Amino acid sequence: MPVELTWWGHATCTVEDSGVRLLTDPLFARRLAHLRRRRGAVPPSEAAVADAVLVSHLHADHLHLPSLARLAPGTRLLVPRGARRALPGLARVAGLRGLAVTELAAGEEVAVRDGVRVRAVAARHDGRRLPFGPHLCPALGYVVQGAERTYFAGDTGLFDTMAEEVGPVDVALLPVGGWGPYLGPGHLDAGRAAQALARLAPAAAVPVHYGTYWPLGMDAVRPHEFHAPGEEFERLARQLAPKVTVRVPRHGERVRLP
Repeated sequence: MPVELTWWGHATCTVEDSGVRLLTDPLFARRLAHLRRRRGAVPPSEAAVADAVLVSHLHADHLHLPSLARLAPGTRLLVPRGARRALPGLARVAGLRGLAVTELAAGEEVAVRDGVRVRAVAARHDGRRLPFGPHLCPALGYVVQGAERTYFAGDTGLFDTMAEEVGPVDVALLPVGGWGPYLGPGHLDAGRAAQALARLAPAAAVPVHYGTYWPLGMDAVRPHEFHAPGEEFERLARQLAPKVTVRVPRHGERVRLP
């Protein structure tokens, strides 16, 4: 049975495997600080329906409290270990909405439903909520293990032991961009994501984390830097990982993988 994936924009995806719905890093906002949603409509209410939600790290574009408040009561929320201590607002939202929060460290695994399991894996990214805050919580990726094995990288840089720590996967959801042309340490651009793809060697891949939210004014000045990463990743993947099928969905589009 193939995995069905809907890309809602940025790092927000619905992954459906064996009848189980998982939602990654939900961000349902029109604006976030200096950023504005420039591509794709705000996801509809159906996007907030999930058996489990996977949150990769504490940055506000990945752990967005108002978006978590849209989840149905009883939804299971998987977060990095230490998240509730590092971000008291998370416990408040979870309490108000009746969310079931489970904290995980890299290497730990939980059952979701109907044989589908989720394993937390290491990421190389600053997991702090604020740039100069204390390091209370690591960034994670996740591998969804059902009929297929789907790797959601969250935010991460390329690292030597990536393939070993992630393990064999069938589908990879890889970040390929950010807010502009220059990405600091702990990120993948299109080129580094293609290198990661060559190491991971899945059957299929989808680029995410690009082209949705732009800083004010940048859509008029350098729009190509926000449109280009997905297609650039696809082009480079043909060179570095020619056996991998790359799909580049539109915002809100549902695709079958692998």
